[in-house]
Amino acid sequence: MNDKIKLNLYAFITVFLWASAFPLTKVIEQQFTPNSLGLIRCGVAALLLIAMGLCTGIRKPFCKKDLLYFVASGGMGFTLYMVFFNTGLLTLTSASSSVIIAATPILTAMAAYKLYGEKIKALGWIAIAVAFIGVVILLFWNGILSVNIGLLWTLGAALVFCGYNILNRKLTALGYTSLEIVTYSVVSGTILLLIFLPQTVSQVASAGLVDIIVAIYLGIMPSAISYILWAKAISLAEKTSEVTNYMFITPLLSAIMGFFLLREVPDMGTFIGGAVIIAGVVIFSLKGK
Repeated sequence: MNDKIKLNLYAFITVFLWASAFPLTKVIEQQFTPNSLGLIRCGVAALLLIAMGLCTGIRKPFCKKDLLYFVASGGMGFTLYMVFFNTGLLTLTSASSSVIIAATPILTAMAAYKLYGEKIKALGWIAIAVAFIGVVILLFWNGILSVNIGLLWTLGAALVFCGYNILNRKLTALGYTSLEIVTYSVVSGTILLLIFLPQTVSQVASAGLVDIIVAIYLGIMPSAISYILWAKAISLAEKTSEVTNYMFITPLLSAIMGFFLLREVPDMGTFIGGAVIIAGVVIFSLKGK
């Protein structure tokens, strides 16, 4: 199998796993609160990544200052992201949530522009405006007085994940590998979520076997394995966009899974707003940077 085939295979499996998190989170949201599910996902991912790290010999953090970066990275990319993401899905369909999260690359590019001086072309700013219009359509499709609070939580998830991406770049520049960054970030995120341990233990004790299996899947596949596959895909690519472009199909996959698993049928606002957001993200990725 040549590198090109491997790249496409790793990238597709990654976005498929990420897409599965949207409907499967909704499947078990009646059993686990957003905080508890976040702890379960991070805890399972942390155990798996620690085991992998011990087998592969990942290095310890270089200095105490770097520990603070990992705490901030884990706090944004896993603690807050998991809580915001799970809370948003309480009132959103899988499709609506996924199209909001799909705007994360644009938010990350805007943050990099501000913090690192990375240039954005004129067409890129137009693409950002287009994506923003799509978000507004999603927010206000049913009227200004009926804004879905889940969309605001999910926007928060996209914003904190943007912060994780920026810190990821910082830690990469300091010489850490992708596995080291993900492992120490997940462990940090799990530690921060331990304040919810008592309620999590109670909810796990009363959960059915299917709920527990789904929660463990969410911790292993979309939260750990997918990040490793994503890093492998990027390492094989000549251009990062060869991999990141796969993110555009996440909303489609989420909508399909949501229909078959939950019989979700997105409303017209999701179709229109989602199409506008994805158009903005596609234009930005291909022509805006």
